[in-house]
Amino acid sequence: MKKEKAGQFPYTHGLYENMYKEKLWTMRQYAGYTSAEESNKRYRYLLENGVMGLSVAFDLPTQIGYDSDHPISQGEVGKVGVPICNLQNMETLFRDIPLDKVSTSMTINATAPILLAFYIAAAEKQGVNPKGLQGTVQNDILKEYVARGTYIFPPSASLRLVTDVFQFCSEHLPKWNIISVSGYHIREAGSTAEQELAFTFANGIAYVQAAVEQGLDPNKFGERISFFLNSHNGFLEEIAKFRSARQIWATLMKDRFNVTNKKAMMFRFHTQTGGSTLSASQIDNNVVRTTIQALSAILGGTQSLHTNSRDEALALPSDEAAKLALRTQQIIAYESGIPNHPDPFGGSFIIEEMTNNFVEGTMKIIEKIDSMGGAVAAIENGYMANEISRSSYEYQKEIESNKKIIVGVNKFEDQKEIEPNLLEIDPVRVKSQIDSLTSLKSSRNNDQVQTVLGKLKSVAVNEENVMPAIIKCVKNDCTLGEIADTLRSVFGEY
Repeated sequence: MKKEKAGQFPYTHGLYENMYKEKLWTMRQYAGYTSAEESNKRYRYLLENGVMGLSVAFDLPTQIGYDSDHPISQGEVGKVGVPICNLQNMETLFRDIPLDKVSTSMTINATAPILLAFYIAAAEKQGVNPKGLQGTVQNDILKEYVARGTYIFPPSASLRLVTDVFQFCSEHLPKWNIISVSGYHIREAGSTAEQELAFTFANGIAYVQAAVEQGLDPNKFGERISFFLNSHNGFLEEIAKFRSARQIWATLMKDRFNVTNKKAMMFRFHTQTGGSTLSASQIDNNVVRTTIQALSAILGGTQSLHTNSRDEALALPSDEAAKLALRTQQIIAYESGIPNHPDPFGGSFIIEEMTNNFVEGTMKIIEKIDSMGGAVAAIENGYMANEISRSSYEYQKEIESNKKIIVGVNKFEDQKEIEPNLLEIDPVRVKSQIDSLTSLKSSRNNDQVQTVLGKLKSVAVNEENVMPAIIKCVKNDCTLGEIADTLRSVFGEY
């Protein structure tokens, strides 16, 4: 049997000929909580312990465009991520972290242009040229309408902001990944592995099409598209899923968009182990789950990886739990010998069969979405959300009927568990975050703030690229909430 090699189209066996023998995957640990100051301490702790790239979690108000002092933000500031309301917050977040040397991934969607603007301005204050910045902004708004819910504007306006980021980065941030099309949250919401791929690729097709319609060249911007997938339970299934994903995307880019640039066909992806698979009982079991899922991602050829912490079903990770999650990756990388062999499961009858089945099944769903008019239509008519709900219901039924065993949850329960030490959000730090925002709003040049916000509004109305105007707002002490409100006044809310 002649085996297609890693590094050859359609990249089923890996994007690069030698894969991890040449360069390991990037070890990223997702973090952010309480305040920029506290999160900065966690980032420096992770970097000291061997993390290769940072991954920023933002709190819910930041994700949906509200400042920490807004009434709707009460009780949510700093809870599931870091609150970033202004340029000073972003500068504090990356204090003593050289942005020309660290790759940063930001999990942000509806407010992605604003957070990217904060990051660019913070880098310039460090003396770093934006052309040297490396990292990713998630910028994947379509999956928010079906899986997470942190959208602000209607889909058409949101797509425009996505392509504005594409266009701006292609001119000013050549090393920056313009989008991370995310299947992770689709899977967390309850989809099957096949639906995770199909819905992710349908969204990816919509983004590429929107950018092409704006006059952008997929041979160029295609190089900067990345993806974000879940590594769930099902060790062999997940390996096959990752392998098939490379094949599907390369084929889609080649056949649908006539892409000839090999780099623009490559399915480069970040993986996070499955948060929804973690149990709140017997949390040490989560270390084993995460290790198996990490192995699936690595054997499947991921470009970067976040391993979940043992205590994440109960709270934000403690320092010790986050360090153990990182050590899991490091032990696989340096002690297992796995990185010496590109696609070590390639050629296995079961893996090859599963890979082919994923390709066929995924393409059938994509064709169904095409027949509806594409991803936006499939979102607006409720197809994707309904399919995810159905799959989630079936999965839960299997657990409750004991057809699917979850150790420590529906079998081998332990009635005498010891309460773990969990990370708690410090309300004093949260109050300090809000107080600093109040102080900024009273001490800045508010006339200038109104002038630049007015300019942003006219740019949004005239359908110019919003990024330069947002950066100007950021540099003149406008807050995230004020910028988002200005865009709300033009686009409306969904």
